[in-house]
Amino acid sequence: MSGEGRVYDVLVVGSANADLTVRVDRRPGAGETVLGTDLVESAGGKGANQAAAAARIGGRTALLARVGKDAYGDLLLAAQREAGTDVTPVVVDEAARTGTAMIIVGPDGDNSIVVSPGANAALTPQDVAAARQTVAAATVLSLQLEIPTETVRAAAVTAEECGTRVVLNPSPVPERLAPELLAAADPLVVNEHEARRLSGAADGTPRDWAHALRELGARSVVVTLGADGALLLDGAGLHEVPGVTVDAVDTTGAGDAFTGALATRLARGDTLPAAARFAVRVGAAAVTKPGAQPSYPTLADLDALPGS
Repeated sequence: MSGEGRVYDVLVVGSANADLTVRVDRRPGAGETVLGTDLVESAGGKGANQAAAAARIGGRTALLARVGKDAYGDLLLAAQREAGTDVTPVVVDEAARTGTAMIIVGPDGDNSIVVSPGANAALTPQDVAAARQTVAAATVLSLQLEIPTETVRAAAVTAEECGTRVVLNPSPVPERLAPELLAAADPLVVNEHEARRLSGAADGTPRDWAHALRELGARSVVVTLGADGALLLDGAGLHEVPGVTVDAVDTTGAGDAFTGALATRLARGDTLPAAARFAVRVGAAAVTKPGAQPSYPTLADLDALPGS
């Protein structure tokens, strides 16, 4: 889809959370207390992460989200502005607290996350309707599932009516994804856990899951494989994108960095394999620094990666 005449490469409709992160030497077991590092507060949320990632690499990006009228809301808005995101569509909700995510990072860089939705739960289809012109002004709409499902559906329908391509990252993964959302996804971006669960092929491989998801209705599928890169399936067939070897410090938000980069390059006219190759590099760069949005690279940062 051409972006000619559009104002934005990417509009993200989704969540914005304050990330409250503690690093530990080992994760606690049930009923156990362990000591961690000092608490670090930073900007996060899958929607806001994807917007920041897109903006950092030069994508013309806007964010539709809800935050509370509180210090965390101020933190999130400031981070988006610093990244270069247009936050005009963001709704500041005086009746709700800003969403928060409590993150424990282990010594291997992997994380465990608990999210308190807060204002994210109040993002409504009416908010999407009010932003219809912004949806129409974007080449790609990026969606996740940390906001109410009816709002995600409304955004997907509006995008179809406006001729805006939909990139859908169904996370947190539901028991079942609505058929109309699967049909809107071009691509559906899932990690291995999400692919396995949504495909229903528990004993399969990433290839099996990708084929099953496309048979269920997704126009194209991207299965992210962490350090091993990504697997893609579209009308042209199956494509494998190798990973980039880096020293992982913190994987928080790496999938969002990948998705934001993928959406930006698709908006700029890249093929899905070309966009995924670039997105793998962005995701790899993101794991070399702590935090979500603070770790996201600029184009100049990517030059320092192996193979540049």
